[in-house]
Amino acid sequence: MDIEENSPPALSTENIPPPLPPPEPPAAVSVLHLRKVYGDKVAVDDLTFSVPRGCFFGFLGPNGAGKTTTIKMLMGLAMPSSGTMELLGLPMPQKSLEIKKLIGLVPDDTLLFDHLTGLEFLEFVGRMYGLPATVARERARELMALFEMDNEERTLIWQYSKGMRKRVAMAAALIHRPQLFLMDEPFEGVDVVGARLMKDILLDRVKDGATIFLTSHVLEVVERLCDRVGIIHEGKLVIDDTITNLRHGTETLEDIFVRAVGGSRLREHLEWL
Repeated sequence: MDIEENSPPALSTENIPPPLPPPEPPAAVSVLHLRKVYGDKVAVDDLTFSVPRGCFFGFLGPNGAGKTTTIKMLMGLAMPSSGTMELLGLPMPQKSLEIKKLIGLVPDDTLLFDHLTGLEFLEFVGRMYGLPATVARERARELMALFEMDNEERTLIWQYSKGMRKRVAMAAALIHRPQLFLMDEPFEGVDVVGARLMKDILLDRVKDGATIFLTSHVLEVVERLCDRVGIIHEGKLVIDDTITNLRHGTETLEDIFVRAVGGSRLREHLEWL
């Protein structure tokens, strides 16, 4: 018997489709038709945007535009009137406990325990995130040293300056290695050296794949750090794009911001002035 003649034919691979690529992970932040009303005032009006993972996103707006209200809703500190929010693929506020384990928060008003030392506070936060006591203590000491506050380990937080409070708040946001940071004016009141240190730490986190959602009034900082920005004005999103796409010629982010929020009145002057 001729073995070769009776062998089954080889399977053809010509018509076999290539394997499908793995699905894209959900966006770090996804907001759809978000609205927040206080009495008869609409603070946030039909807000829709998405922040991809690994992005350094700057969320900008003039005073009273709705940016702090938006970030408070994302943090779970305010309930939306309507619309939906997802953080890391999980709905907020329905899955708020699961979400808060995965994110780091630096609110504008640093809510710290004034009668603890910075080291004690960081240890406490680490334990709240489920870290073993020895790990929480070790990371707390390392973070105090990283933020150049290891000489303040015995100082109570109520004795801290505003800049020192911001450093501790950011250290607390880092201790559990979150995937997403929500930060409302994190550099306000921080000296130049401290701000530079904090910026470098955040840039390193983005390089490692984390996502930063940042509000700031200092446009030069946003322009230097962020790769994407959203600008909100009177509760509505008026710009959502990359810094590269927004720039035209020698335009700065300040030029783009002023144009977006209707800064034509800046050229007006009082006759007597």
